[in-house]
Amino acid sequence: MNTLVLDSFASFGVAIRPLLIATALFGLWQGLRRTALPRRTQLVTWLIIAVPLVLWFVLVLELALAGFFVARPGGRVPGIPLAVVIPLVTGLVLITRSTRMAAVADATPLPWLIGFQVFRALGSVFLFQWAAGRLPGVFAIPAGVGDVLVGFLALPVAFYLASGRPGGRAAAYAWNWLGILDLAVALTLGFLSSPTRFQLLALEAPNRLVGAYPLVMIPAFAVPLALILHGLSLWQLRRSGRRVGYGKPAKIMAKMGRD
Repeated sequence: MNTLVLDSFASFGVAIRPLLIATALFGLWQGLRRTALPRRTQLVTWLIIAVPLVLWFVLVLELALAGFFVARPGGRVPGIPLAVVIPLVTGLVLITRSTRMAAVADATPLPWLIGFQVFRALGSVFLFQWAAGRLPGVFAIPAGVGDVLVGFLALPVAFYLASGRPGGRAAAYAWNWLGILDLAVALTLGFLSSPTRFQLLALEAPNRLVGAYPLVMIPAFAVPLALILHGLSLWQLRRSGRRVGYGKPAKIMAKMGRD
C-alpha cells in the first residue's frame, strides 16, 4: 500500500481528534443540562472539565511532535505508558472523589458514553500499516482487529441499551469489558514489541512507528480517553442498578449550586 496513503490516513485520524473532543464536550454539556444546577454553575463546571481536556490534547500533541514518545534501544522507559497512566488515574480519582464530578458522570447519558466510542474503528490503521510491512503483526493484528470490533459494536450496543429492552445492561457490561481488554492487550503488546530494554517481541522488526507522530496520538491520547469513558460507563452501570433515572445526581448538584 502506498506510504503516502497510509500517512494520510493516520494524519486524518489525528485531524479529527479535535472533532472528537468537541463531541465529548457537547455530550458533557447535554449531561449538565439534565441536572438542576443554575445555568451559570453548569457553565463553570463545563469549563472546569473542558479546559484541562483541551490542554491535555495540546500537550500530548506537542510532545508527540517533539519525539518524546519515540522508543529508543536501551533508553528510558517509553513515554506512552506515562501518557496513559497519568490522565487515567487523574480522571478516575476526580470522578470517584469529587461529588460534583460524580454527579456530572451520572447525568451524562450512558448510551452516549458507549456510542461515542465508534471512533475506535479508526484503529484499523494498524492493520493497514501491518499490511504495508510498517508494523509488526504481533502488535498490529490484535490491536487493529480489537479496535475495529469494539468501534463497530459501539453504536448497536448504545441503541440496544437506549431501547430499554431486556439484556441491554448485560450487553453494555460485555462491550465495556471487551473494550478494556482490547486496550490492555494493545498496550501490552505495543510495549513489549517496542525497541527498548524491555522488548520481548518482534525482535527482527521492532515496533518503531507506533511511538512516532502521527500514529502515536492513538496510544498517547485516544487510549487513555477511551479507558476513562469505559470507566464512566461501568460507573454508571453499577450505580444505575441502585437507582432509577437521574434524580439523585440532579438533586446533589442542585444542592451544591445553592451552597
